[in-house]
Amino acid sequence: MDERCHGSGTLSDVRLDGLHHITAITGDAPANVDFYARLLGLRLVKKTVNFDAPDVYHLYYGDELGHPGSVLTFFEFPGARPGRAGDGMVHRILWRVADDEALDFWARRLGGAGIASTPGDGSLRFADPEGLEHELLAIEVPDEPLVARAADIPAAHALRGFHGVHAYSSRPAASVSLLEDLGFQSLGDDRWELAGEHRRARLHYDEAPEELGIQGAGSVHHVAWAGADDAELLEGRTIAQRDGRHATEIIDRQYFHSVYFREPSGVLFELASLPPGFTVDEPAASLGEALKLPPQYEPRRAELERTLTPLDNPRHADAATVAD
Repeated sequence: MDERCHGSGTLSDVRLDGLHHITAITGDAPANVDFYARLLGLRLVKKTVNFDAPDVYHLYYGDELGHPGSVLTFFEFPGARPGRAGDGMVHRILWRVADDEALDFWARRLGGAGIASTPGDGSLRFADPEGLEHELLAIEVPDEPLVARAADIPAAHALRGFHGVHAYSSRPAASVSLLEDLGFQSLGDDRWELAGEHRRARLHYDEAPEELGIQGAGSVHHVAWAGADDAELLEGRTIAQRDGRHATEIIDRQYFHSVYFREPSGVLFELASLPPGFTVDEPAASLGEALKLPPQYEPRRAELERTLTPLDNPRHADAATVAD
């Protein structure tokens, strides 16, 4: 990134590497696993708990190893009321697929499961059973595809990682300065791209609806952008604080380190480090099969295993073969 002056400060060489993960809320973990791990073919790469509320799940889906740029996570709050995206909230998740044939495959697969979809020009839009909206885009980018293996989904048609997100904003101009300082490049019409050394991702601001947003099942909680290490997270934190915004200290999330702040349009941003990744506490071959707990909650394992809803993972290590 070029050094630029903004206000009284000078930017250093922070260069975020596209999206790291997106976190949403579900009220039904078993149905959530069935939709994302079975129907969409993502790998359940980590079954753990909310570090701030250990009596509820935190589920992570992604490609084979949960590479940043592929990871969609959910907090489960059983029976949570339905959410509704509003001003300052992400309302649609964009995924990459290889081509129009992949879009046709997904239209058939979703339809066969009773999920309605809407085709567009090189796109397919649908929502999960709790109303979280997704859009598949047949698009070519230089980024490496991030693909999970699923026995009944041809590798050529599999989801290939995130392309970006759409968020509602009633005042997108307020976010311009911060986005520029974090390395986003304007594409015009309230559209932005964050391109790092390895990956790129889009952020689109759409006109906010009149109805207030509700945080609940089927809503996005926050969006995380990838930083190389703690030094880059600290630089991003300094940028976020420049105009008096609150940003957290670095928080250890076991699989990555995090800094959180709310950007001026209201979207909750996280900066998340690339290391150490999801194999830090279990081997790659068995990712997501066992309940993994952070060390502080291991003494409560028996209690938590009784409390948490049993889950059937449709994808096991012996079924992880590429479909023809």
